Amino acid sequence: MRIDVTLAAATARLSEAGSDSPRLDAELLLGEVMGRERTWFYTWGDRDLEAEASAEDIARFEALLARRAEGHPVAHLLGRREFYGLTLACSPVTLIPRPDTEVMVECALELAEASTGRLLDLGTGTGAIALAFARHRPQWQVLGVDLVEEAVALARCNAETLAIGNAEFRCSNWFSAVSENDFALITANPPYLADDDPHLMLGDVRFEPRSALVAERHGLADFMHLIEVAPRYLAAGGHLMLEHGLKQGPEVRGALLSAGYTDVDTLEDLGGRERITLGKKI
Repeated sequence: MRIDVTLAAATARLSEAGSDSPRLDAELLLGEVMGRERTWFYTWGDRDLEAEASAEDIARFEALLARRAEGHPVAHLLGRREFYGLTLACSPVTLIPRPDTEVMVECALELAEASTGRLLDLGTGTGAIALAFARHRPQWQVLGVDLVEEAVALARCNAETLAIGNAEFRCSNWFSAVSENDFALITANPPYLADDDPHLMLGDVRFEPRSALVAERHGLADFMHLIEVAPRYLAAGGHLMLEHGLKQGPEVRGALLSAGYTDVDTLEDLGGRERITLGKKI
């Protein structure tokens, strides 16, 4: 069968299964087993698949396609995800890095005006925020912490693979294992879904760790804790940056203002929705 016909059939199958990006998914999965970039398919799509791939490769593609049709995230099937120009190893023990979180990195880089400083990334997961920032601010020291030991190991592996030497990762329940108290920036993408949020039953979220998604008090509990405790670890004039749900901006802004933060502001994500709220320690 021709490669373009195979991809068309795979795209139709994934579309019927509810994929948001069926053609992209099909190309990524076939490219994985064939060792080809997606652009190759647009040039050589008229070639016969059996002439370009082994029977084992084709069987592997069918297996990956079946898992994707069941809903398994492409990042888990490939074991990696692109984020802010970095290729990060992914696994089901952490959240999958998402493009909207790149807004956090952009803002942190803009705030990092000094030649040196410290950034703390809470709930670091794959290390996405910490490593993207560290790559672009090599004179800064970056600490990423996570409650899950497997996530810390994954972040360390990503740092080693990417040869980013100014980022350290540590197992910690939020601030519990953090002794430093002079961070210019603290970033966090904490759990912010309520335990009955319908999004928990949709898309990739179904296969991500619930502990990284759900918080008490209708998803606001961890925000309140971080807002209260962060000033003990921020340097004077330092910023706390929080990623939150699209309807949680008013509550997060209100909590920051009530706790005495200044310059409170909210940034929109790539879809124009409120996503990142930050405040400054006096």
